[in-house]
Amino acid sequence: MVTEPRRDADAVFRALADPHRRRLLDALYLADGLTLSALCGHLDMTRQAASQHVDLLVEASLVTTRWRGREKLHFLNPVPLQRIHERWIAKFERPRLKALRDLQRRLEGTHHG
Repeated sequence: MVTEPRRDADAVFRALADPHRRRLLDALYLADGLTLSALCGHLDMTRQAASQHVDLLVEASLVTTRWRGREKLHFLNPVPLQRIHERWIAKFERPRLKALRDLQRRLEGTHHG
């Protein structure tokens, strides 16, 4: 049985696998709260194609939407990326950071002594 967090991570990785979707996320990073038309303007794609990509980003919780009158605004949600970082990146950084800290302590100890 697949656990919920793993299924969520699978959706995030699947969403990030496409360069168009990564560019959509980049556009939202630079200017959050864009309409679909504004997002299409950042990329060379039709509104329908952008809509399909955005739908996958929403399913992966990487993008959230909010209505403002008749406009649907799209916002970047960095939380799933943070979870990926904590699960897949941070644990590999710890040993390297510990080694750098230990090196700094040895150098400072040598320098002062």
